[in-house]
Amino acid sequence: MVGRARATYGVKAPAITGDEQFERYFRVQQNTLELLIVFLPALWIAAHYFNPAWMAAIGMVYVIGRAVYCFGYLRDPRSRSLGYAISSVPTIALIVLGLWGALRALVAI
Repeated sequence: MVGRARATYGVKAPAITGDEQFERYFRVQQNTLELLIVFLPALWIAAHYFNPAWMAAIGMVYVIGRAVYCFGYLRDPRSRSLGYAISSVPTIALIVLGLWGALRALVAI
């Protein structure tokens, strides 16, 4: 989406500023990358200790939340809160489940 936005709004790489709408696309991408650093390891760890299908379902909530965040932010940056919350809750849940599973495995040793 950022690549298309660069072409649409005439922002040549490596610039990351210019048209306000382009900057929104770029910020959505950056925020998503920042959350992925936490989300993916949490998903993998939780899926190691618990049913992977259930962890994938929790992961889908994250994906839906990112879509809500994206479209909300592109429309009006002040309306991004709902999408952020929808994608943060499953991330926190996966972190807690991963820690719980690891602690249970440690105690079982």
